[in-house]
Amino acid sequence: MRSIWNGAISFGLVSIPIKLVNATESHSVSFRQIHTEDGGRIRYRKVCELEDREVTQAEIGKAYEDADGSMIPITDEDLSQLPIPTARTIEIVAFVPEDRIDPLQMGSAYYLAASGAPAAKPYTLLREALKRSNRVAIAKFALRGRERLGMLRVVGDAIAMHGLLWPDEVRAPEGVAPEGGVTVRDQELDLADALMDTLGEIDLDDLHDEYREAVEEVIAAKAAGERPPEAPAEAAPGKVLDLMAALESSVRAARESRDGEEAGAAEEAEVRSLPQRETSSRRAPKETGGKKSTSRATKKTAAKKAEPKKSTAKSAGSAKKTAARSTAKKATAKSTTRGGDKPAAKSTAKKTASRRRSA
Repeated sequence: MRSIWNGAISFGLVSIPIKLVNATESHSVSFRQIHTEDGGRIRYRKVCELEDREVTQAEIGKAYEDADGSMIPITDEDLSQLPIPTARTIEIVAFVPEDRIDPLQMGSAYYLAASGAPAAKPYTLLREALKRSNRVAIAKFALRGRERLGMLRVVGDAIAMHGLLWPDEVRAPEGVAPEGGVTVRDQELDLADALMDTLGEIDLDDLHDEYREAVEEVIAAKAAGERPPEAPAEAAPGKVLDLMAALESSVRAARESRDGEEAGAAEEAEVRSLPQRETSSRRAPKETGGKKSTSRATKKTAAKKAEPKKSTAKSAGSAKKTAARSTAKKATAKSTTRGGDKPAAKSTAKKTASRRRSA
């Protein structure tokens, strides 16, 4: 960025060499004056009234017009010899909280760039001191032929300076407010609060110059030999008869607008999240398979539960055989204890063996 002023910041006995650069720029579309009949450029020429001829820039100087119309020449050397310390110095005179500055006083904004390596250390010192104190510096400086007031504050890693109007240059708001006593009801204030809450906040970076864009469209259309776009017909504004009704309608319209924007954002979010849905749908068969395996496992478990019934039946059969054997043994034991008849025991044993074979 090209510097528009070179000097130094006077911070007590510390001097910080700096360069002053513009912190803002204009993007407005500029026009030239032309002769409407033939399109020729209209130019301003600097003409000397006494000689009636055009003069060059090197022949032009400055002068102060006195009350009687006489001109008092003032040279650049005269201005450079002004007996003030702010001719080439931004003199810091105080440090105050930022809320002490009336926004009505704030004017053009500049960046203060450190001029050379020796300025880096004191520049950083002033910047960090402003950060830690949470205050701004009030300074006086001379620019474009007049002494000005400035406010220095930290912006990122840089020091910015806002030109301030002198307090006597700010007009008092007399005659601006409506005359007469106007009463505002609590219900109206509640609706106004609801309207402000509904409108909500906004990111200033989202705002842009729509007027400039429209002008550029007109220029592009005419350059291409096309018909420039026309503005849509504006609806005739209705008469506001009831402030409460107007506030209620405003709140309703603001909510509908906000809901519409949220719905649009939700639709965009759904479109963007389609890949995730595909992934989940691909994973779904695995989950379904899990369910099938679960049902199969259930069937197997049921089958296993059914198997013990068969084994139970077999065990029942074996239990009968065991009972028969025990019965035979008991019978044999009884016959032995009663008479000790061996033939009877043999016959009993034969019967038991035949029973075993039949079983």
